[in-house]
Amino acid sequence: MSQLKIIEHQDKRVLTTNQIAEAFGTETKIVSKNFERNEHRYTPGKHFFVVQGEELRALKASRQIDDNLRFAPVLYLWTEKGAWMHAKSIGTDQAWDAYEMLVDDYYERKESQVAISQQHLLAATRNLLDSQELMVERMDEFEQRLDNEITLNSGQQRTLQSAVNKRVCSIEEDKGERSLLFRQLHREIKDRWQVSSYKDVRKIDLQAALDYVAAWVPIRREGA
Repeated sequence: MSQLKIIEHQDKRVLTTNQIAEAFGTETKIVSKNFERNEHRYTPGKHFFVVQGEELRALKASRQIDDNLRFAPVLYLWTEKGAWMHAKSIGTDQAWDAYEMLVDDYYERKESQVAISQQHLLAATRNLLDSQELMVERMDEFEQRLDNEITLNSGQQRTLQSAVNKRVCSIEEDKGERSLLFRQLHREIKDRWQVSSYKDVRKIDLQAALDYVAAWVPIRREGA
């Protein structure tokens, strides 16, 4: 049996009547006659497909079928089960041997390719998920770095300054003395968070700064 040209229809490997006849060592007209006599035993879509009209033109354009069929108005394509029915009708040893070869080397290979394609799809899906997971991790890292670099916005600056005012006023009633405490507290904030101004405190340090201000106790000079 010569190498068969692969034909696929509706995601199945199929054979033309000419290919069935060649494989089984008989003539095309005998295959057709056997089908006509037993047509009631064949089920469309299970044993064969009838291709015609626009569907046939598309199949011809795909160049899956031989040129000697380019003028055929109707084409019968036989599935694995259809090939088995023909082997049963012909009944020769050559037909049965050929059928076994078709199952092993033609029809079954399609299933193997589907399995391989599924494996490739699964691998591609895993790679995509891995890439997405890596992207999420990098985004988390980026957001974390961003949080470490972002300083207080105007509203948060006012919140911290208000806490400073509240703490100083709660400690010192004398307005003249408050300026010294303001400078002292601002200096301690700058020293503690290594910034040039309280406005440069990082966003993630805001709560710690507020807690520090709320518990702050000034250092009094002797005699003050």
